[in-house]
Parts: sequence; structure tokens; C-alpha cells
Amino acid sequence: MEDHQPQSVRVERRPVSEQESRRANGPDWDRYADEYQATHGEFLGDAGFVWGPEGHTEDELRVLGDVDGRDVLEVGSGAGQCSRWVRLHGGRGIGLDLSHRQLQHSLRLDAETGVAVPSVRGTATALPFAAARFDIVFCSFGALQFISDIDVAVAEVARVLRPGGRFAFSITHPTRWMFPDDPGEPGLTATQSYWDRTPYVEIDDATGVVSYVEHHRTLGDWVRLLADREFRLVDLLEPQWPEHHDRVWGGWSRTRGMLTPGTAIFVAELAR
Repeated sequence: MEDHQPQSVRVERRPVSEQESRRANGPDWDRYADEYQATHGEFLGDAGFVWGPEGHTEDELRVLGDVDGRDVLEVGSGAGQCSRWVRLHGGRGIGLDLSHRQLQHSLRLDAETGVAVPSVRGTATALPFAAARFDIVFCSFGALQFISDIDVAVAEVARVLRPGGRFAFSITHPTRWMFPDDPGEPGLTATQSYWDRTPYVEIDDATGVVSYVEHHRTLGDWVRLLADREFRLVDLLEPQWPEHHDRVWGGWSRTRGMLTPGTAIFVAELAR
């Protein structure tokens, strides 16, 4: 789960609709964007491509393949760091994010780096692009975990991809949902069922409004979601914690990372 929690919240596990998820997570990321970029911006790089808190980069993993001359969509693009990397490597990277404030940070980095990423505000469940528009769609710890109607989002990716197009995304490793979101020793003890798919919900104590939602799917759930939309799974990466990496990011740490995976990266291609 993200390293994020408002100052005074009540945590629950309960069903949440797509509309309620969107109402919570859009404004939440607007509130959190400044802190997020200040805390993690240097680690991510203004035009870097990091797949997860372990720090593995696209230069290292080569998940997307050759992006040169390709039309590439980043879903949940934040400040556009990954799409900026795509553009520096010859791809036509475009960003999409639900958060207005994150997109303002993207404009700031456009100006600071001189590498502009065309970006739009939108949701993964209704991508504002024509069918067969892209060669590659990717999501690096972006929108997918915050969506209730994930089948709709995967269908939208299939719609905008060209035949044979690649879909790659990183998420919190599903097995992490068995453990407390704690970077220390308590985070190594399983306390809940891996098969409990009830969403994680934060409620603002002051207003009683749902302020943050994250959804859990098992590894099998993700494979079935892809197969149902005619995707062929090409690879599933579970990056190991680097030997000399000591950075703590929310529940990610060396303590946990040396023993259990924190990130899963799915790589699929559209069969049709």
C-alpha cells in the first residue's frame, strides 16, 4: 500500500464502489502531491523510470522493450517522470492522471527539464483516446490499485492498444496484503487472509468522508483479468531487494525486502 495516511483517519476494510473510490482518491492525491514529490522526487528522478520502491529502473529491467518511435501511454502518470524517460528514449509518451495537482507538477518538470510530456486529466476506466491508438500502455504503481471496476480499466487498455501491443504494470505484490503495512519486524508477521479482497479504506475523522481507497487482487485474479481481455502474459517479475539499498518507503524496507517480495510487475501483450 502507498506510504500515505492523512493526519487523523479511521481505517476500515469494507466494500467500496468505483464512484466512491474515485471521489476519494482524486482529491486525496491532490492533497498529497506536494509531499509526495518533495519526499520521493529525487529518488524517482525528473526524467527517470523507477518500477517500485526497490529502485529497479526500466533501463535495468527493459520491461517495455524498445520505445523508440512508439506511441506510449502512461496510466496514473503523476508528474510524468516515466513518460519523460520514454520521450528521452525516442518514444511518444503521453500521461494520464486523475490528480490535477500531480499534473501541475508534471508541467513544472516539463519546464525544468525541457522535456514536455503531453498529459490529460482522466480516469483509467474511461481513457479519452481512440481505439488502437497506442503501441504500449504502462502503469508504474499508478491507478490500477485504486480502481474498483478493474475489469473496465483492463478492457479500456485493450481497446486503446494496437494488436500485439504491450501492457505492463507494477503493483504492491499481492502477498503483501497478508501483512501489516509496517517496514519493521511487525511487518513480517501475517495477520490477515491473502484471499480477503475487501478494500482498504481510510475515513477522515473530522468529516466522516472516505479519503483513501486501495483494492487488493490476488495473483490469480490479475492473470484472469488479463486473459479475459485477450492478453497473453509474457512475464511476471518479482524484483529482489538490492543488496545495498537502505531506503524506507512506507511499508517497504530492507528488513522486509530481503525476505519477501514487495512489488509485482506484470508484462502482457494483446493477442488480437
